[in-house]
Amino acid sequence: MAIDLPKKSRQQAVASIERYFLETSGEKIGNIAAAGLLTFFLEEIGPVVYNRAVADAQERIQARASELDIEVHENEWQYWCKVDAKKARK
Repeated sequence: MAIDLPKKSRQQAVASIERYFLETSGEKIGNIAAAGLLTFFLEEIGPVVYNRAVADAQERIQARASELDIEVHENEWQYWCKVDAKKARK
């Protein structure tokens, strides 16, 4: 699955890469070089980050699902218990 950024996010990412190079190494890289680097990162490293995020979400959902019976559990066969409790209070 290719990781595609919305146009505005891509533009901001390219600008951020240009700034990063300028501030960390004093080198000015152009828009085309920054866009190429972004494409490389998205294609090469992006899937690793994406897969980790999916695995983390899956783990969290499974943990929540395993607790579902505790959160929404209802005791069974309670009608007569309630009736008997009302009778005992009288």
